[in-house]
This record gives sequence, structure tokens and C-alpha cells, in this order.
Amino acid sequence: MLRLILSRLLQLPLILSVILVVTFTMAWVMPGDPFTADGAKQPNEAVKQAMLARYNMDKGPYVFFGSYLEGIFTRLDFGDSIARPGRTVAGIIKDGLPVSASLGLTAIAFGLLLGTTAGVLGALKPKSPLDSGSLAITLIGISLPSFVTGAVLLAVGASLTRLLLPGLTFTHLPLGGWSGPRSMILPAIALGLAPAAYIARLIRLGLADIMSSDYVRTARAKGLSHRQALFKHALKVAFLPVLSFLGPAAASVMTGSFVVETIFNIPGLGFEFVKSVQNKDQLVILGVVLVFATMLIVFNLLVDLAYAWVDPRIELS
Repeated sequence: MLRLILSRLLQLPLILSVILVVTFTMAWVMPGDPFTADGAKQPNEAVKQAMLARYNMDKGPYVFFGSYLEGIFTRLDFGDSIARPGRTVAGIIKDGLPVSASLGLTAIAFGLLLGTTAGVLGALKPKSPLDSGSLAITLIGISLPSFVTGAVLLAVGASLTRLLLPGLTFTHLPLGGWSGPRSMILPAIALGLAPAAYIARLIRLGLADIMSSDYVRTARAKGLSHRQALFKHALKVAFLPVLSFLGPAAASVMTGSFVVETIFNIPGLGFEFVKSVQNKDQLVILGVVLVFATMLIVFNLLVDLAYAWVDPRIELS
């Protein structure tokens, strides 16, 4: 296991370098520049050339990207925002990362809780209305992307506000902004509904297969009830595919947060990424992508370690 951790950590700089090259290429070829973006202050030509020289952008993409990599790997310097003078990329990440991390962890926790509960309830009473209802919810959750779910939740919340509290602010469930834990409820539901649907499906299908296996039938023959056999023997094994799914689920939540944070006006990294793309703020784009890529690689490593911990028969190589 220690060998796996060291191997992944040694691969991390190479993987991140490839990701940065691809991201930089896409950001460089985008039309426009930070000085002509909507809402940006339009400097005169002399100021513009001075700013381009400051970031080595006037010397071509290779020099610019090379100096950026040198700043990261030698000084951990992410540079400054080009479209927002006075703001450093590190400061933007420092402000937005706790918000996105809190929202992402809440969404994953919601997906795990809802998906596991729905899957277990469907397995306890197969072919019952409860099972059919959980499968229907699963199909809806899989079919709806997070931005549609977020827009629907926002519209429903706004309608309830007008119906229940006309002329007043619906303070119990904020519809946007970031004012504490309550602000995470609707965005977390929008981000966590699709992972919850997949988890429910994995749990339900896994339990249906395991409950018909020989060792579970033997346990039932020794006097265990269907419920006891499910929770004592089957659930732990059925949860293994869920652990494998958590890596892609994290990626889904991260990418979904770009749109959901924008819909709910949440000042996280996803929101900052969308703004930086609109402004063609290349240094902010690179910094945010670097943080998200690192988080995803580390999270996948943790999932692999948890997989081996749950089932010691699995050897990690």
C-alpha cells in the first residue's frame, strides 16, 4: 500500500503538467483577451503593453507558459489575476476553495445517504411499490443533469417564497449567495441527486445478486432473517462498487459545481472558473484547473485505499 501511495505521488507532477499544457493551449487559443472582456476596464495601449510584458505574454505562448511553470514549481507562485488587478490567483483560490470543498463534501454525503437508503429499502422489499418508487427516482436522478435540477429547485423555491411569504425574504432557505450552512442545501441537492441515483442503483443491483448467493442462503438456513442477512453479510460487499464510483462521482460534482455555483451565485472555485473563462483570465483558469485536478487525483487515491481496507482480499499494485 505504501508503494502505491509513493507511486501515485511521483506520478502527480507529470499528470498535472499534462493537464496544464492542455488547459493552457485551450485558454490561449480562445478569442479575445482579458483587456477587452465584458466589464473589464479598458486600459490604453501603453498600459496594455506594460501588463503583457509583466506576464511575459508579449513574448509568445511558450515563454509565457514556461515562466508560469517556473513560478509554480520553484516558488509556488500562481501569479496575479490579469482581468482583476490587485487580486492574486492564490488569494482567489484561498477564498473559493473552502466554499467549493464544503459544497462538494455536502453533495457527496447527501448522495451517499440518499442513494444507500433508497437502494437498501428497495432490496428489503423487492418488487414492491417501495422498490418501484426507488427505481423511478433513480431513473429521474440519472436523466436530469445538475444544472437542470438546480434551475428547477431555484424556480420552485422562488415560487414558494412568493406564495408563502409575499413581500418578505425567505430567510429559512436562501435561494442564492453564501451566508452559511443553509446556503448549501439547494445546491447540494442539485449536485448530489445524480450520484445518489447511481449509488441507489449500484446498491440495489448488488444486494439482489448477493442475497441469492450460496453463503447468504446458508446464513438464512441457520436462522437469520432476510433483514439480518442483508445488513450483516450483503451490504458490506454490495458497497464495494459504490467505493469505485466515488472517484467519478467526485469528478461529476466538481464539474457540476461550475454551473451550479453560477446558478446559485455561490463564490466558490467553480464560479471563479466561469468568470475567468468569460474574461479569458488565463492565470486564474490554470490555477483553478490545477487545484481541481490535484483534488481529483488525491480523492481517487483515497478511494483505492478505502477499497482495499473494506475488502482485504484485494491487492493494490
